[in-house]
Amino acid sequence: MKNVFVIGALVLALGLIGYLYQQLSVTQKALQTSEQRFSDCEKVTFQLQNQLAMLQKKASSEVAK
Repeated sequence: MKNVFVIGALVLALGLIGYLYQQLSVTQKALQTSEQRFSDCEKVTFQLQNQLAMLQKKASSEVAK
């Protein structure tokens, strides 16, 4: 009877390990997706800042004329 409890505890522990591994895998994929989106946003922000700087430079040079 004691062995049945030990085996049951081991099976339960193995199931918990499998579940936690699955959750970790899902979380890692979500983190990777979030990092990619953040990187894309940084690139777009940089491009928009450059465009704004050029437009402001152009506008200030036209006002100076």
